[in-house]
Amino acid sequence: MRYVDEYRNRDIVQTLVQAIRAQTTRPWRIMEICGGQTHAIVKHGLDALLPSELTLVHGPGCPVCVTPLAMIDKAVAIASLPDVIFTSFGDMLRVPGSERDLLSVKAAGGNIRIVYSPLDAVALARQNPDKRVVFFAVGFETTAPANAMAVLQAERESLKNFFILSAHVLVPPAIEAILSSPTNRVQAFLAAGHVCSVMGYEEYLPLAKRFRTPIVVTGFEPVDILQGIQMAVRQLEHGSTEVENQYTRVVRREGNPAARKTIEQVFEVIDRQWRGIGTIPMSGYGLQPAYKRFDADEQFAVQHIATHEPEICIAGSVLQGLRKPHECAAFGSQCAPEHPLGAPMVSSEGACAAYFLYSRIHHG
Repeated sequence: MRYVDEYRNRDIVQTLVQAIRAQTTRPWRIMEICGGQTHAIVKHGLDALLPSELTLVHGPGCPVCVTPLAMIDKAVAIASLPDVIFTSFGDMLRVPGSERDLLSVKAAGGNIRIVYSPLDAVALARQNPDKRVVFFAVGFETTAPANAMAVLQAERESLKNFFILSAHVLVPPAIEAILSSPTNRVQAFLAAGHVCSVMGYEEYLPLAKRFRTPIVVTGFEPVDILQGIQMAVRQLEHGSTEVENQYTRVVRREGNPAARKTIEQVFEVIDRQWRGIGTIPMSGYGLQPAYKRFDADEQFAVQHIATHEPEICIAGSVLQGLRKPHECAAFGSQCAPEHPLGAPMVSSEGACAAYFLYSRIHHG
């Protein structure tokens, strides 16, 4: 299959690994931002192929994982109401709240529907005028255009019963927060190619310059990731601090101008709490004042909900790249995909799930 098979080619992989080994002369720590990249690295054993001097650190690039506990509890509270149809992508249903998850609400009779597009939720609102339909808008910048289009469609149809619960988070502020931390040990980043396909990568230029840190926009197949690592190591070894684009078949510097315009029309940038990390200034999307009537957070009066993480779960440290999943005392025993303590064990892009499914490290 074009654009897949050639990016999983064994010979190309071996050539890239040899090139990385040849150019690596000292220890380096590189963080891949996206959870999809983490899964590819662990699934294909790419970390085991790299020289021992290179350490790959798994970043907070899983929007399901960084959705704060309070937001999950808000979703549970709204979904429990009798006149609500609560819609979400499937990976959010098993993310644990402080006491319940959405799947348990559904099992208890809650009207929760898994949808494949926010426009499916708009259609449900149109078809069920006696119900309030809420879409759980979780994601990085990648999913924001479709969610913005859903709001615009609901406005065009003058729907009074469609709402979104926005939990959008933005990648560049997360990189800035990691680099600004006194505990930071990351020396280069592999940026998320799908985010940059929408937003471009101009936002990364001042970060690379300010923190003197190479950033390489990278795809998701083994060859993509190894090329991204090679480009990052080349910069590290030569003292360069540039933004490079490995994912040229998808990403342009300016991103997708039409998608960006739609996002800016519907959303405004706000402070956002990240699960396990805390509040990162100007790191999320909330609805613009002109579209606040679609804001489930306000319309259902759930802003007051606040919660605390379970102490044994080290998801916050994992998401910041400070610790690896298998270093958690609960990993594989008290915390597993069937009974997760934290979101990184639930999500299809979570680092803990990747280690549980694919890692050669014993768990349990």
